Amino acid sequence: MGRWSRFFGLRETKSVGSPVPTGFDIFASLPTISGQTVTASSAMRVPAVSCAVSLIAETVGNLPVKLFERETRQALTDHPAYRLIHEEANPWTSAEALRVQITTDALLHGHGFALVVRDGTGAPQELHRLDPGAVQIDTDDFGEPSYKVRLADGTRAFTFRDVLHVSAFGGVSPVLLGREAIALALAFEGHIATLFANGARPAGILSHPGKLGDTAKQNLAKSWTEAHGAGRSGGTAILDEGMAYQAITMTLTDAQFAENRLEQVREIARVFRVPPTMIFELTRGTWSNTEEMARQFLQVTLKPWLATWAAAYARCLLSDEDRRALYAEFVTDDLTTTDTAARAAAYGQYRSMGAMTANEVRAGLNLPPHPAGDDLQNPYTTTSAAPQPPDAPPAEDDPTHA
Repeated sequence: MGRWSRFFGLRETKSVGSPVPTGFDIFASLPTISGQTVTASSAMRVPAVSCAVSLIAETVGNLPVKLFERETRQALTDHPAYRLIHEEANPWTSAEALRVQITTDALLHGHGFALVVRDGTGAPQELHRLDPGAVQIDTDDFGEPSYKVRLADGTRAFTFRDVLHVSAFGGVSPVLLGREAIALALAFEGHIATLFANGARPAGILSHPGKLGDTAKQNLAKSWTEAHGAGRSGGTAILDEGMAYQAITMTLTDAQFAENRLEQVREIARVFRVPPTMIFELTRGTWSNTEEMARQFLQVTLKPWLATWAAAYARCLLSDEDRRALYAEFVTDDLTTTDTAARAAAYGQYRSMGAMTANEVRAGLNLPPHPAGDDLQNPYTTTSAAPQPPDAPPAEDDPTHA
């Protein structure tokens, strides 16, 4: 019996419904107008695509995920799912690394999958990444998915509870949706690489009124390079026999080529819904709008991915009863922190209004709790008189005392 049979022999189910072609964008070579073939691997050779994919996947992976109680909002650390989402997915893969892998799969192929390994009681024990090309999604008449997975010891069927499934918008990879923009970027890269591989173009043209033979041309080019080549620029050229030198300057077409390359970076940023400054296109970037775009990155780019991940965790790692009392949530505080002065002012306002205790502030600063730090009283207001118990008799010098 193979390894997967040992893990999943008792969990096998039957697939229903008609198959959904999830592997189309993985194996098909779709034509583009520019003639470039865009695949996941070729797209990642475009720096803008590689930067956008790694930015989204690594940010999703590095954000901590915790399991909270709905009523108290206290983190629950003794649940089997907590270790899988916060610490390690399996003995050789951390929870962060698995999120990076599966999010990358979803960005490049449209779907990312992980198989849930359970113990004899049905409690989740491990998560294992699945190759997107080895998974087929089946749906019934009501849209309930099931999965056929090609494993080393054969194809097996699993329910939606046993396959953690994260998909891109519409189940289609941004690489597939933006293949024309990516293909044009590849064409630009190929064109300029070929140009420089061929020695680029000359800096100027040396013309002669007469007709020169091949040997004379070679001797003239050699002597000109020796006199005015690299390291000798700025000297005085002496031309005879009616020769003339004409320098070649950047044309309007050259300027448009450079601008078009920048526009392709912006277009790829739109495909992945990433602010251009986040993938280092800083032409229109300023200090203020770069900070604003960082906030937009969280709200516009990351929030859908984080919501998809939280739902997938709850669906596969929590029972029906657990989902009524618990939920998984990403902690995004690191993405919303500002400079030290602004953080201090914000925490000060929260303390003064009684919204946070001193220990909650210390937790936000990664400091250990203080024994007297659980009081919500405003620390900025003091009174010289100690508060009296509600049932205590009035003091002798109290003017209201009869």
